[in-house]
Amino acid sequence: MSGSHLRLRFLSLLLLCCVSSSTSSLFTFSYPVLDLVACRSHQIQAFTQFKNEFDTHRCNHSDHSNGVWCDNSMGVVTKLQLNACLSGTLNPNSSLFWFHQLRFLNLSHNNFTSTSFPSEFGNLNKVEVLDLSFNSFTGQVPSSFSNLSQLTELHLSNNQLTGGFPQVQNLTNLSHLDFENNKFSGTVPSSLLMMPFLSYLNLYGNHFTGSIEVSTSSKLEILYLGLKPFEGQILEPISKLIHLKRLELSFLNISYPLDLNLFSSLKSLTYLDLSGNSISPRSLRLDLYIPLTLEKLLLEQCGIIEFPNILKTLQKLEYIDMSNNRINGKIPEWLWRLPRLRSMSLANNSFNGFEGSTDVLVNSSMEILFMHSNNIQGALPNLPLSIKAFSAGYNNFSGEIPLSICNRSSLAALSLPYNNFTGKIPQCLSNLTFVHLRKNNLEGSIPDTLCAGDSLQTLDIGFNLISGTLPRSLLNCSSLEFLSVDNNRIKDTFPFWLKALPNLQVLILSSNKFYGPIAPPHQSPLAFPELRIFEIADNMFTGTLSPRYFVNWKTSSLTVNEDGDLYMVYKNNAFGIDSYVYRDTIDMKYKGLSMEQQMVLNSYSAIDFSGNRLQGQIPESIGLLKALIALNLSNNAFTCHIPLSLANATELESLDLSRNQLSGTIPNGLKTLSFLAYINVSHNKLKGEIPQGTQITGQSKSSFEGNAGLCGLPLEETCSGKNAPPTQQPKEEDEEQEQVLNWKAVATGYGTGLLLGLAIAQVIASYKPDWLVKIIGLFRFCF
Repeated sequence: MSGSHLRLRFLSLLLLCCVSSSTSSLFTFSYPVLDLVACRSHQIQAFTQFKNEFDTHRCNHSDHSNGVWCDNSMGVVTKLQLNACLSGTLNPNSSLFWFHQLRFLNLSHNNFTSTSFPSEFGNLNKVEVLDLSFNSFTGQVPSSFSNLSQLTELHLSNNQLTGGFPQVQNLTNLSHLDFENNKFSGTVPSSLLMMPFLSYLNLYGNHFTGSIEVSTSSKLEILYLGLKPFEGQILEPISKLIHLKRLELSFLNISYPLDLNLFSSLKSLTYLDLSGNSISPRSLRLDLYIPLTLEKLLLEQCGIIEFPNILKTLQKLEYIDMSNNRINGKIPEWLWRLPRLRSMSLANNSFNGFEGSTDVLVNSSMEILFMHSNNIQGALPNLPLSIKAFSAGYNNFSGEIPLSICNRSSLAALSLPYNNFTGKIPQCLSNLTFVHLRKNNLEGSIPDTLCAGDSLQTLDIGFNLISGTLPRSLLNCSSLEFLSVDNNRIKDTFPFWLKALPNLQVLILSSNKFYGPIAPPHQSPLAFPELRIFEIADNMFTGTLSPRYFVNWKTSSLTVNEDGDLYMVYKNNAFGIDSYVYRDTIDMKYKGLSMEQQMVLNSYSAIDFSGNRLQGQIPESIGLLKALIALNLSNNAFTCHIPLSLANATELESLDLSRNQLSGTIPNGLKTLSFLAYINVSHNKLKGEIPQGTQITGQSKSSFEGNAGLCGLPLEETCSGKNAPPTQQPKEEDEEQEQVLNWKAVATGYGTGLLLGLAIAQVIASYKPDWLVKIIGLFRFCF
């Protein structure tokens, strides 16, 4: 891009949305640069109008990559980048299309609701780089795109675009073309791979058919074709692309075994992904040729049953993925001698041990090693000195966790769940980020030194034989997000002190020997700043919960995943060239079943207080938890009515209030919860008719049994008998309950006044008969 350019910081641009076009003279720069001419007033006005066409509340004001750049010689906008910022419809008459001098346009990761792709993009014929990926564009790419003769990069990935291959063959300057994860179909034009400068082509995840025509003169270096069936013969033509460096052909669903020898002509190939395809066993032998330049080889889910000896020849190999195959026997000793091998996954196979001496492993160059879900037995070998992440869960390892891990200063993630380890938790895990030791036979107490390094984010030691108390040194774990100590022998009071941890999102204390109240002193809200998943089932907790118990919880406002990740994961780019992801798991009682939740969703809330000795009313503030999907309060001694506010928990999927002493009727509002797949209110003191909503009437009879006053489907008891409420009363009863709920909301908001009123009432009661004292007691307990 010629000439000098002036960048207008995004924070300054937001000011434009607050001023009219007549006040464009107020337009300022965050970082003024002398001797550069600012954007002309009509360009400022056009940009202001463009921003005002959309909802911009998602804009990240601290993202310095967003902004607008102007050429100082002409005063016009030449570069515009607004990522993950705009919501709304991009109309054909948008002021965006007034910027005819644009040379760089990046509007990726927005939320455009346009039903079609504006053809007016073809008017921006000076654009060299156009990125519209990760939006909601639908329909076909307009033919006007063929007007963008200056285009060198076109990014349209992760939309919902349909139709045949876009008309880009005339764009002879193209070097980078990305159509990944759309719905394009038909054939790939024969002229595409003849384009003189095309070096990057990504057609991954579409529905193309037919063969690909290739010339040895092609300059293509990176080619992605995988994920969706690609009908037709494509492998032999690809072997002619002699300049290829990266080739991705995963999950092509071809009907014949793939022969690695087809790629022997690709002398520059460094990355090869054939995952999800059947590999010919013959092509994995040592005497066949494969490019010796390979650095990364992915053979996941290829039906391989023997360890590929062909890997011996790949002395430049840095990364191998052979997970989810059927390889049995022992892991070969020679594997650890590959001089550059740093990352490897052998997970989900049938390995039963190590060949030869494991001492070779210690001095290997391995940094990331995944071997979980195999059948490996015996003691855990000493890990490589360079190890950063190690996963060996779901095996049959036994003995103590070797203290040699204390000398692995680079180790950040240790995952050893579902084994037979014994002994104590090592004292030296303070520098780790992720510690997962679930379902072993570890004993002793939790080490006081776990948080000496302040890096721990996940600690999962559930289902062991751990005793003692929760160490107060956990307060030093300021980065801690996930803490699970369930199904141990820990005896302690509720750890209110953990609320000082600013990032704690998951707290699981179930099935231990915890005791005492879970309500803070003075009946204030629980006040964990980020808590979303709270499981304390099957302990000896007692006491009542204040009406404001769930006020100010994070999940009262969290309705969507705010950081873009679907699951609660831990990514660490420092692990190596190929970053690995750890996902947290929990065991929870969900929809009436005890089950392992394999991946913890970032956007939901779950509460399990079951199997304790809690009394009093269920707090009305439970309805504030907008992201609540599972609530289990069963097997306690809760009394009074089911909170009407539960109808506000619109994401609720599982509700278990069974085996308490709840009275009154089942709130009619529960039938409006469209996601409620499981409800159990059995063995209480409920009465009246069961609400006849789709979600409720689909429940089994057992969900309502043990309530002498309940009637209606799915129970056999009809509502025509003595337990039926008068036919003319439901509406009045609902109105009365609604008035009570409104009064309670006001009382909750003015808690001090309520307590004062109760105190006055108690003074009055001291001069009145016993019946008044009882009424006041009931008032205190149920309201």
